[in-house]
Amino acid sequence: MTTGLRYQGKVVIVTGGTGGIGSAMVREFARQGSKVVFCAPKSEAEKGQVLQKEIQDSGCAGEGYFQVCDLRIDSDIQRLVRVTIERYGRLDCLVNNAAELFPLAKVDDATIQDFLNFVQLNVFGVFLGSKYALPCLRRTKGNIINIGSLYVDLGFPNAVAYASTKAAVISMTKSMAISESQYGVRVNCISPSNIWTGMWRRYANLTPNPEATIQEGKDYQLMGRFGTPEEVALATLFLAANGTFCTGLNLVLSGGAELGFAKKSQVDAKPGPSSSGSSQGGGDFMVPAWAGEKS
Repeated sequence: MTTGLRYQGKVVIVTGGTGGIGSAMVREFARQGSKVVFCAPKSEAEKGQVLQKEIQDSGCAGEGYFQVCDLRIDSDIQRLVRVTIERYGRLDCLVNNAAELFPLAKVDDATIQDFLNFVQLNVFGVFLGSKYALPCLRRTKGNIINIGSLYVDLGFPNAVAYASTKAAVISMTKSMAISESQYGVRVNCISPSNIWTGMWRRYANLTPNPEATIQEGKDYQLMGRFGTPEEVALATLFLAANGTFCTGLNLVLSGGAELGFAKKSQVDAKPGPSSSGSSQGGGDFMVPAWAGEKS
């Protein structure tokens, strides 16, 4: 019987599932009939439980279950996968959504520990999540969806560590797609530009003119607006449910932000604060969609 649900009965893990984009992913998969285990650190437990209850009360075809997980801790990631299998008996899709952008820092001010902190969550978290999920995904011929960054290609001021970790995620996606193809597991990535989230609003409020900053954020896209968390969620659903001939793909979800020439000279630019988020060369940069989507 045709139900119209695009991922009915499938089991999905979403990391960073309490943030703006992560919670939109959880809701969309649940609406499409999936059983979704989503995680965040203990500090986000209340938000996670509220979202779990929201899904339970919504009457949608799927389910949502919140699990505390710090993606910097190996045993927590193993527990996340184990709880999923104990509860639902299978795993069809892993969405490695969690990442950290801040603190921004100039190269001169950054330390090796700062760099390692980014690597631990943004790279090791993705690698270990995939490592422990893959034995389950091979059995179901499932898929992994990572979240990369448009700024791997475009660059990003005062974010060498962050951009480097996202380059690693995109490279990991392609290499893992090759090695896992023999098991029928697809591995893809999404690289968004400016997506309107609470994080973007908080960033704008730190600048001298929040409304001008928000307008500038919109203007970076050819489409003249921010993307929405729901649009990222729909792209994720497409790769999981419909993109069955896609693997090793980095889907750029940018509203055309990377297209065309622009004024770029920094020769006479006045330096701005490196880590407060309140100014980057006059605010002339885009904030990644998932910034603040912590583990």
